[in-house]
Amino acid sequence: MASRGINKVILVGNLGNDPDPRVLPSGGGVTNLTLAPSATWKDKTSGEQNERTAWHRFVFFNRLSETPAHSLLQGSQVFVEGSFLTLHL
Repeated sequence: MASRGINKVILVGNLGNDPDPRVLPSGGGVTNLTLAPSATWKDKTSGEQNERTAWHRFVFFNRLSETPAHSLLQGSQVFVEGSFLTLHL
C-alpha cells in the first residue's frame, strides 16, 4: 500500500504590509500578502524571553484574492490554511 502523505499547513500571524491587490491581463484578480507568525519561549538556563519570526509570502488568485484585498491591513492577525508549495526560481 503506497503512502499518499499529507500536505496541510496552518499559519497564524500578523500581516507585514497592506495586501497588494492587482488585476491580471486575463481580468482575474491576484493579491499578495506577507505573513509573520512568531514563536516566543523562555530560555531554561538564563530565564531570558526569546522570540523567533518567520516570514511567509502568499498569493491569492481570482475570487480568493478579493477578501484579503478589501478587509485586511498591515498588522491584522490572519489565519491561513492550505497546502504547501515551494517554487525554486
